[in-house]
This record gives sequence, C-alpha cells and structure tokens, in this order.
Amino acid sequence: MKITTGFVQTADVTVYLCPEHAGQPVPQLELRPGMKARGAVTWFYGRGGEAHVLIVGLGPEAKVNAERVREAAGNAARAVHKEGFATVTVMLESFVRAPGGALSEEEAVRAWAEGWLLGSYAFDKYKSRKEARTVERLHLVCAGGGEASYEEALKQTAIRAEGAMFARDLCNEPPNVLHPESLVEIVRERFAERSVNVRIYGEQELADLGMNGLLTVAQGSQYKPALIELTFCTDPSQPLLALVGKGITFDMGGMNVKSGRDISDARFDMGGACAVLGAMDMISRSELQVNIVALIAVADNMPDAAAFVPSTVVTYPNGLSVQVGNTDAEGRLVLADALLHAGRLGAREVIDIATLTGNVGEALGLGLAGAWGDRKLVDTLAAIGEHCGDRLWPMPLVDDYEELLRSDYADMNNIPPISYGGAIVAALFLRRFVDADAMRWVHIDMANTVQAKVARGYYPAGATGYGARLLADFAVSRAEANRSAGGGEA
Repeated sequence: MKITTGFVQTADVTVYLCPEHAGQPVPQLELRPGMKARGAVTWFYGRGGEAHVLIVGLGPEAKVNAERVREAAGNAARAVHKEGFATVTVMLESFVRAPGGALSEEEAVRAWAEGWLLGSYAFDKYKSRKEARTVERLHLVCAGGGEASYEEALKQTAIRAEGAMFARDLCNEPPNVLHPESLVEIVRERFAERSVNVRIYGEQELADLGMNGLLTVAQGSQYKPALIELTFCTDPSQPLLALVGKGITFDMGGMNVKSGRDISDARFDMGGACAVLGAMDMISRSELQVNIVALIAVADNMPDAAAFVPSTVVTYPNGLSVQVGNTDAEGRLVLADALLHAGRLGAREVIDIATLTGNVGEALGLGLAGAWGDRKLVDTLAAIGEHCGDRLWPMPLVDDYEELLRSDYADMNNIPPISYGGAIVAALFLRRFVDADAMRWVHIDMANTVQAKVARGYYPAGATGYGARLLADFAVSRAEANRSAGGGEA
C-alpha cells in the first residue's frame, strides 16, 4: 500500500475526522452527535459513481491527541478493508486547522499513518481464506505541503509499524512453529543484513556462565534454551543501555501445570521478548545513534519427567539461592540470569519487560502496564507511553514486602505465600539481581497488555505488540539526553 500526502485527490472513499462539539466538517451532510463519539464509524454511500464518505468519531475535542488519531485510523482501516475499497483520501486538513487543535500537521500525518498500518494488521497466515486488505493507496490531505512534504516522516512511521507488527507476528505464532530453537533462527535471519551483532549462548555457554535459571526452567522441554544477545552500537561514547525480555515461548506452568478449557494464550508469555525484538527492529532500521544491547532469555516451561519440580533450589553466580515454590513463576528465574548478564556487559541502564504476573492486571486493568525501579526513568517511560500509546503506571517497590520472599532453606523463594501484592514482590525479586551501584533499572510487567481480546482501535484480536514502540522511543530519548549531557549520564 502506498501512502501519500498533499492536496485533494479523487478516491473511492473520503474520510473525515470529527471531534465532538467541533464545527461541521462535511457541509453537505447532516451528522448526528453519536457519529462523532469516540470509536464511531459511519458510512454515507455515494450514488451513481460518487465517492463514498466515512465519518470517523474522535470523541471530545479537548481530549483529542495522537493516540486518539491512531485509534480512529485503526477503526477506519478495518471499516474500509471490510467494504473492499481500493483508494482512500483522508481529510486531515480540516481537523488539523480546527481552533485549539492539539496536533501539528506532521504529528497528525504520523499518527494517522501509524494507526492505519497497525489497524490493517491481521495474523491470518494459517487461514485458507485470508482477511481482506484491499487498500492500494492512502492519501492524506494536508494544508501546507506538496506531495513529498512528509516523505521521511512516513518512512519512519512505516518502520515503527513494521517493527510493532514483527512483535505481533512472533507472539501470535503457534508453539509448533515458534519455539526456543526456531526463535533463534528467526532472529538470526531478521538481523543478518544489519549492523547488529547477534550472539547466541547455547546450553554449554549457559552452563559456563552459571545461567542456572534458564537451564532449570528448560529441563522439561524438548527444545534447548538460549540467551539471545543483540548488540547495536553506532555511538560507543554513550553509556550502554540494556533491554531485557522474557522469552518463554510457551508456558504450560511446568509441574504446576496450567489448566483451563483453552490455554493457547500461553504462547503470549514471550511478549516481553517480542517487545524487545520489535524495538531492536525499529532501532536498527532507523540507524539511530545509540549504544544498546538486547538480551532475550528463551525457553519453554513444560511438564515432563525431566522437568524441575517445586522445592528445587537454583543457585546464581551472584551467590543467591532460590527455592522454587511454584514452577509457574518461572519468568523471574530466567530474567535473573539476563539481568546478571547485563551487569557483566557493563550496562549502565537496564529496562526489563515481561509478562510476569496476572496480579498486575488486577491492579491496573487491561490498559496500563506496571513499572518499578528508578523513578526518573519510570517517569520518562510513562511520558513516552502516554504519547506513543504503550501506557504504563509507576508502581512502588515496598521494602517491607521483602519478607514475602523468605524461604526456609534458601536465600529466597520465587513466589510469596499470599496472593496480595504479587506484582510488587516479583519486582522485588528481580531487584536482587541488579547492582544498584552500577546501573539504573526499571522493570515493566506487561502481562495484562500483551493481548487484546477483541479488535478495537489499531489493535486486532490477539497480540498487541505492546512495548516495542515504547522501548524504541525510550532508546531515542536516552540517546538524545546523553548527547545533551556531553556523553555522560542524564
């Protein structure tokens, strides 16, 4: 599909963006108030060869921002594809020029294009009848430029959308296709032609480095575990930023086996890994000036005669021993290995992201991930999330809850004895594997945001790709801050 900008072009469909309480964007049509509500899409079908009109509601004008535009674009994309039209003109001009508009023209162009691309996504590779993607040309009508005014902006927007869709693809793949060993090959192939150094730590290297969390969790799987290390350094003067992702490609819970009528969602337990890989896809394609290493802890958590069992003790290179109280709390065991490795590599800032606890969803619902750790970095991430749509909320590290990690025969347990505050306790567990004197650290629990149950806005049903854009934008912000500080820490 080709996306262009400029003055009005004829098309099968003309789209108008309509905030509530704004003026009349389509003088020849009478719009009812409900047509301007957030999420509303209304067709006015043309007659005798006339163009069709699609009215897209934005909700209250005062609350319109880039995320609302992305959301509206996703809704519009699905509506147009469903009808089978090939060419679309979007009247951004009247929306951007509205009094009090919150977005510049370029911001509106970026937001609409990103939302349209992400909203057009469908994971249908295994269906005999594919979902329709009929649009061949999307034209955005702007007030102040010619055809190539936003060519570079649209190029970067396409890179962002493709990185997020790469994350979605990985997360959506069934476990008979995507498992620890095939993920390693996918990563090798994806980054082979880029300035990214790919290193895979296999079983022997994991053992040599004492990555006993990964080795223990993987015991019940037919597939070998790995630590994937991706290094992208275009500015070695910057302090090293590590992005750490949990890559449990299928989580059956181990010997504490999950139960339910349909547990196919267990393939989403690699959502953190997908976020990191999607971010690295964007960063490396955009050729940003950064110094980043991505660390993906990859394993399956399966029940088997060889699987680890409750009461197993895992010992880490930093001297800590962990009693396994529950094999379904495996994510923190493998993340501990990756965090220690980030320290070995000399990372000065570390962001780990994982589908770690169901408890975070009980606290924050389905629209916000939780974030713990260095407050300045958390606040930066939260501000970025509000803008890009991958929202998160600062959460407390309550030192008094450390007692919930107590074990009778090891330094700590991997699960607290009560269900309350489980997401906080999981963050406290991870904190013990971070050298606070050497690095600044943030933990993001995205278990509640990894998937959408129904299509809405620019999210399809299935994997959301949460975190990919967030981490990429964070990397950009840290690189800019470091350069402003003259190469030192900001």
